[in-house]
Amino acid sequence: MQYNKRNENGFSIVALEGDVDFHSSREARQVLLEIVKEKGDMLIDMSKVEYIDSSGIACLVEAFQESKTAGTKFGLVSVQGTARRVLELARLEQIFPIYSSISEIEAS
Repeated sequence: MQYNKRNENGFSIVALEGDVDFHSSREARQVLLEIVKEKGDMLIDMSKVEYIDSSGIACLVEAFQESKTAGTKFGLVSVQGTARRVLELARLEQIFPIYSSISEIEAS
């Protein structure tokens, strides 16, 4: 997994790329929780995530819960393919705010 972090329109946007699995979820967790600790609103761009396993899902759930506790915004953007199916199987698309694009969030 690789990631790129940038700020745009008041959000910290973390673009994840590759597999978010047992081997990379610890790093993803650290990056996401660091943003929450800074009290920042966060969007996770998942357009280039090819695969996510239970440890990757746990990382997203923890960041989402910490974000709610901190009173910051949290959302997933451009969830595609296998990653989307995994979220749907876990019924997390009903929990996480999921947007098709960053421009969709800007319009709301």
